[in-house]
Amino acid sequence: MAGKLGVDPQQPENAATEPRVADNPQASRYELWLGTTRAGLIEYRSQPEVVVLVHTEVDPAFAGQGLGERLVTGALADLRARGLKLVPRCLFVRAYLGRHPDQADLVADDPAVPQ
Repeated sequence: MAGKLGVDPQQPENAATEPRVADNPQASRYELWLGTTRAGLIEYRSQPEVVVLVHTEVDPAFAGQGLGERLVTGALADLRARGLKLVPRCLFVRAYLGRHPDQADLVADDPAVPQ
């Protein structure tokens, strides 16, 4: 995780530790924040009307807390709100979608979208 996770200089030190998911389009990733600590991320590639979710990771220090699930939930909520579809290249995201068939409508079914 070195170099990918860390402290958010934009957040005050006493920010709430409730998990929040934020899109960081400059870095092409969704980030999961606990207060000022970036605890996880989903790397993606943007295409017109579609976002390819490539890789998910959660800092091992936060393992077993369900934060990966919170991260994917937040990313999918953002994609839905923006009217975008997704391509789940990440195995973690694929597993999440398998457990949440109600989210299947977000998956791009266009054969032109790279799998």
